[in-house]
Amino acid sequence: MRDVEALGRLESLDARKVWVHEAYDFTPWLLENSEVLANVLGIDLELSTAEHTVGDFSLDLIGRDNTNDCMLIVENQLTGTDHDHLGKLVTYAAGTEARTVVWLATAFREEHRQAVDYLNQLAGENARFFGVRIGVVKIGESSPAPLFELVAQPNDWAAHTATTAKVAAGQAGKGPLYQEFWTRLLKRIHDEHPAWTNAHKPGPANWTSLLWFTPGVGFNVSFRNQQRISVEVYLDTGDEDGSLTLYKTLQAERPAIEQAFGGPLSWEELEKKRACRIAVYRPGDVTKSDEYDQYIDWLFDNYRRLRNAVGSLFDKPTIQ
Repeated sequence: MRDVEALGRLESLDARKVWVHEAYDFTPWLLENSEVLANVLGIDLELSTAEHTVGDFSLDLIGRDNTNDCMLIVENQLTGTDHDHLGKLVTYAAGTEARTVVWLATAFREEHRQAVDYLNQLAGENARFFGVRIGVVKIGESSPAPLFELVAQPNDWAAHTATTAKVAAGQAGKGPLYQEFWTRLLKRIHDEHPAWTNAHKPGPANWTSLLWFTPGVGFNVSFRNQQRISVEVYLDTGDEDGSLTLYKTLQAERPAIEQAFGGPLSWEELEKKRACRIAVYRPGDVTKSDEYDQYIDWLFDNYRRLRNAVGSLFDKPTIQ
């Protein structure tokens, strides 16, 4: 019998020993480590804001489900589930019109897990609700590591995510090329401008999200028809009227925005879609890999200028 190296034992820890306070410790940590949640849900997501105001209340986290192109909200608790947080979850979902709703807790009562299942039955394909158990583990003297467990999800969720990935990968037969380009783009961003985005997981779609710095206002880069590449402000509040109102508000500042940007922009209401877009374009073909670095240089320059031009209206700091 071969000698086998001794294996360590996985030890569960009390989450409160790692994150002492939910609002001051766990929520900021999750905001900076959203990939942990993305991995357990099986979607590409970005968390943008903590303690988001909903009426007289504060939602723990709000962001974007990029896989399903919708608003995402997260309600945390470093205790077992209770009726109070279930009520908050539904209230915040209604107040933000979120289509992806996540409830995290250290333990789930069976009644609350069933409640999440019931919400998924009612929502059908219009929304998705998740229950995620917060865990922490270590091996020997190793540092603690998060271990999230999916305990409630939409019906046939695994089949849905597999289908979504297959559709994206087959987009115009260029899925692997898009993924190759986004991988190179994100690597250069993290090497050269690490504060620009928290995105880490490039997908095979013809676009990728870099940042949602306030609910409803995000920045994407994409390959469009007619062999063009773009940097864009993507306005999506979750409903058509809200997105259009936000677009009109920014359009009223068009001269100032374009002056700050340093040139004209394309203002697009996107009829028959609930979102609007403000973009700048240049020729670009994802099949021309020898031009990728030229595209990225252009994206860097225009992303910086567009983000600073729009960000000034939301009191966001400038980026270099």
